[in-house]
Amino acid sequence: MSTALVKIIPVLESADIARDVAWYKEKTGFAVSFSHEKMYAGLYRDGLEIHLQWHAGTKDDPMNGGAVIRIDVKNIKPLFEEFKQRGTVQEKDFRENTPWGTNEFAFHDLNSNAIFISEDID
Repeated sequence: MSTALVKIIPVLESADIARDVAWYKEKTGFAVSFSHEKMYAGLYRDGLEIHLQWHAGTKDDPMNGGAVIRIDVKNIKPLFEEFKQRGTVQEKDFRENTPWGTNEFAFHDLNSNAIFISEDID
């Protein structure tokens, strides 16, 4: 069985998750689907998703100076194996059964943009 690409989710920088969640709720009508310890939140409206990730603008910043997208898939392993063969990722890059309920891997492109490939664990 091959991997099915499901959706792409933009991940936007946020200096204050609680403040920005409140702004999106009031100003755009997006509702909170989840929030994790002031570091990451998911918002949704009409089948669309936006994620917010905390950033500090420092060298240790999880946003790493680039944009972030998340690509949700079904049956992640074949795609991970393909990306390993291409030299994009290594075995150690696969994270299985994360605390937030996913299997996932990630890599950066040549411009420091982060691409996360994620599969929800049902």
